[in-house]
Amino acid sequence: MIPYGRQNISDEDIDAVIEVLKSDFITQGPIVPLFEEKISKYCSSKYALAMNSATSALHIACLALDVGPGDYVWTSAVSFVATANCALYCGAKIDFIDIDEDFYNLSIEKLENKLQKSKKTNTLPKVLIVVHLTGQPIDMERIHLLSKEYGFRVIEDASHAIGAKYKKELIGNCKYSDCVVFSFHPVKIITTGEGGMLLTNNSVVFDKANKLRTHGITKKNDDFVNQSHGPWYYEQNELGFNYRMTDIQAALGISQLNRIDNFIKRRKELAKSYNSSLKDFPVIIPKQHVTTESSWHLYVIRLDIVKIKKTHKEIFEFLRSSGIGVQIHYIPIILHPYYERLKFNKNEFPNSMKYYKEAISLPIYASLSDEEQREVVEVLKKALDS
Repeated sequence: MIPYGRQNISDEDIDAVIEVLKSDFITQGPIVPLFEEKISKYCSSKYALAMNSATSALHIACLALDVGPGDYVWTSAVSFVATANCALYCGAKIDFIDIDEDFYNLSIEKLENKLQKSKKTNTLPKVLIVVHLTGQPIDMERIHLLSKEYGFRVIEDASHAIGAKYKKELIGNCKYSDCVVFSFHPVKIITTGEGGMLLTNNSVVFDKANKLRTHGITKKNDDFVNQSHGPWYYEQNELGFNYRMTDIQAALGISQLNRIDNFIKRRKELAKSYNSSLKDFPVIIPKQHVTTESSWHLYVIRLDIVKIKKTHKEIFEFLRSSGIGVQIHYIPIILHPYYERLKFNKNEFPNSMKYYKEAISLPIYASLSDEEQREVVEVLKKALDS
């Protein structure tokens, strides 16, 4: 089976992890802050906080922006459920924006229309979570201008987008947002096994997030409510979580980061090859916006159902049964039973529903060989022709 995504682990990665395993610290030691420093430098952010998952980082980002009961959080209708769940963890209300039919991120035109209506009913969002789906950045400058006009904060769910660029600058610099979140799951651009990162340029957000990821505990004298009992003293003065990353994971992350440019380069080569090979197929290939450079975490095609005799499901099953590990990214969040109970109107999301009926993610990862990619294309052709 050729999977849709796969980690790339080198001998250097293994050696980096072994070195930590032989050290005095395997959980909370010097490697986690070193990884944070390197990610921050790579992305040009002021601060970075390593977490045990991107889900945890999204949760902490919401909390650090004071999301709570009575607040509204908006996000894209097409994403992994964690993007929406993080708001509900905080007791907030969640709402969704339909996607743009060309680039699959939330539609800024539909966002603006919803903001205008919500201003009249006093239901504006406290936070907007934008998703750089597949590694394709959304137009962050337009999002930033809307945030200033309507008074909401912005989190970038960049789980797919480390290494991607917007206006020639790397995603993660927080130039147009309050926080950026990366994922280091094995199918992502770089991996720490499981893991995530929260980046910000805001010292207040950083301090709160830093405390919340470690049980709400502080060891800073300036933060103490009571007088210190001695050099061992620490306080829990908020209800936090154990969302920390280990030195083992961070060592892998640092080693992976050393090769990120090669990973991105290879993904771009594979995407270019797919574009060329599939141009005459009855499919819609991904579009690249002129202001962005995708990290190509995913390569999503859309089937031209009118020209194909088989259904979406039949094409998917043919590919899977032929050893091509395709996937769907994603089921629109409002279609999951938990969110169906919240009674969202499916008619408000025509682009998301159409996308779901047509989209298939083809294999793309740094170690995918040219021969394997040709096999994917050949099997896809058989699926479409038969």
